[in-house]
Amino acid sequence: FGHTAPFGHTAPFGHTAPFGYTARNIAASVRSVLMKAMILAAGRGRGMVPLTDSIPKPLLRVGGKALIQRQVEKLADAGFRQLVVNLWYLGQMIEAFLGDGNRWGCEISYSWEEQPLETAGGIQRALPLLGPGPFAVVNGDIWTTYDLGQLLRHELTAGCLAHLVLVDNPPHHRRGDFHLPEDGRLRTRRENGPDTLTFSGMAIYHPDFFAGAAPGRRRLLEPLQEHMTLGQVSGEHFRGKWEDVGTPQRLAALNAELRRKGVGDK
Repeated sequence: FGHTAPFGHTAPFGHTAPFGYTARNIAASVRSVLMKAMILAAGRGRGMVPLTDSIPKPLLRVGGKALIQRQVEKLADAGFRQLVVNLWYLGQMIEAFLGDGNRWGCEISYSWEEQPLETAGGIQRALPLLGPGPFAVVNGDIWTTYDLGQLLRHELTAGCLAHLVLVDNPPHHRRGDFHLPEDGRLRTRRENGPDTLTFSGMAIYHPDFFAGAAPGRRRLLEPLQEHMTLGQVSGEHFRGKWEDVGTPQRLAALNAELRRKGVGDK
C-alpha cells in the first residue's frame, strides 16, 4: 500500500490498489500472468518398461492421479496460468488427457518433437511458446511436496540465467549432481565429495541460458556446466519429500507409502 506497482501502475491492470495491497503482492500478481511454466513430458521412459510399453510415463498414476496431472494442478494452484508441455513418445495420449487446461484454470500449449531432443533441446524448441522472460520448468515424472509457488515468486539474481532446486541424494543416485556453496552459486560435482546434492528437475531459466546453441538434440548438463563456470547458475536446497519415479519398483514403493498415509484422489 502506498508503493508504485511494476510498469508504473498503482495496481495490476491499472486499478487502484486495495488496502493492504503491497508492491510485493502486485509483482507476484503480474508474474502469475506473465511467467510461464513448462512440463517436460516427451521422454520414452525406458526405465519404466514394461509399464510404458502402451502408456507414456507422465500418465502413470501415483496416489490415484496421473503424475502429470499432479504437476498441472500444483502449477495452477501456485498461480501459473500458461503452461507448455513438450511431447514425443505417445504424446497424443498426454494431449488428449490434458486438453487445453481449462478444467484446471490454465491454458496449455504443446511443443511437439519429431524425435527426442533431450532436455535442453526440448526446452530450446519450446522457447517461442515460453516468451521473452524467465520461465519455470518441471519434470513431468517426479512427485514432491515442494511448493511450486516458490518458482513463481523467485527472481533471478543479477548475473544469473538459471536457478535450480536441489534435493538430498536418493539411494539410487548417491553421488549427486552439483555442489551448493554458501554463496548460492552452483558448482559442478566434486569427485567423490560428500557435500553434493541432486537436481530435482525443477528450475527457472532465462531464455538467454539457451542462446547460441544450434537447434537439435542436447542434454541439459552441457549448458549447465558452461554457465556454472561463469557463475550464472544459483540454487536452493529443498529438504522435503521428493521422488524420481524412474522404475516400476520405485513407483510401487511410492504408491504403497501413499496408501499407508491415506493419500488417494486428493
